[in-house]
Amino acid sequence: MAVIPLAANFAGDFVIKLLPVDSGNTMDEVAAAAAANSVGIHVPDQPGRVLRVRKQGAEAPYGRGTTVADAALEPTECVEIYFE
Repeated sequence: MAVIPLAANFAGDFVIKLLPVDSGNTMDEVAAAAAANSVGIHVPDQPGRVLRVRKQGAEAPYGRGTTVADAALEPTECVEIYFE
């Protein structure tokens, strides 16, 4: 597997962060990694709500089990993470 640095735009956070993820990570794992850098720091936790990931500007999120490789995300591509 390969490390892919993504630009992570977490809804409600004012900082876009560089997020190193593995090409085999699922979108749930990407969301959890992004949350570790934002939730409880710049964004309040929302217990009971699911985190979702979508390509910047897309309407629909990726499937939760979709991997970074399956999504064909490129280095420094921006993804949006949000509570559903």
